[in-house]
Amino acid sequence: MIGGAGATVNGGSFPFRPLCYRRRVQKLPRSFYDRDTIVVARELLGKLLVHVSRGVTRIGRIVETEAYLGPHDLASHSSKGRTQRTEIMFGPPGHAYVYLIYGVHHCMNVVTERAGHGSAVLLRAIEPVANINGRTSGPGLLCRAMKIDLRLNGHDLLGEDFFVARPDHEPVVRIKKRPRVGVDYAGAWARRHLRFYLAGNPFVSRL
Repeated sequence: MIGGAGATVNGGSFPFRPLCYRRRVQKLPRSFYDRDTIVVARELLGKLLVHVSRGVTRIGRIVETEAYLGPHDLASHSSKGRTQRTEIMFGPPGHAYVYLIYGVHHCMNVVTERAGHGSAVLLRAIEPVANINGRTSGPGLLCRAMKIDLRLNGHDLLGEDFFVARPDHEPVVRIKKRPRVGVDYAGAWARRHLRFYLAGNPFVSRL
């Protein structure tokens, strides 16, 4: 049994055994990611990010995302073309694009749309669900808390140890949108409302 008899949720007990949990959740299929990037960015909200590492199953509810639409989007890494760093963005949908900023912080994206398109969705914040310590409001903090690093770059999100899943119950939520963060260099693209978050959620990185 991976992870022992149970997991910790915000300091309390979470009533499942992680291995059993992975068997019963509905993992997102490839077709979920092979769609318009804005649609994927919005519909990732409320889904569960799951990472099994060293016998521990960490789970967070996605509450904030940013859409990066492709080479024509001047805020996107793919606007620089296909490089060793961005090659994953141009690959098949449903893979993780993980990169390092400032030599310190990791950021995680999910690749979207058809192979060769060069689009992805950045995960900006999660709400802790199980076995997560530390802050999760911001892409670098999210990756640190979820133990995500460059070893997961290119990882297929249909695998068994790192994936996104639908929760057992998805309540009706209100989604708000704002400009993306830290892309002032992108001109008019910096003003596009391509950041999405769950209204009223305390784990959103900024309003």
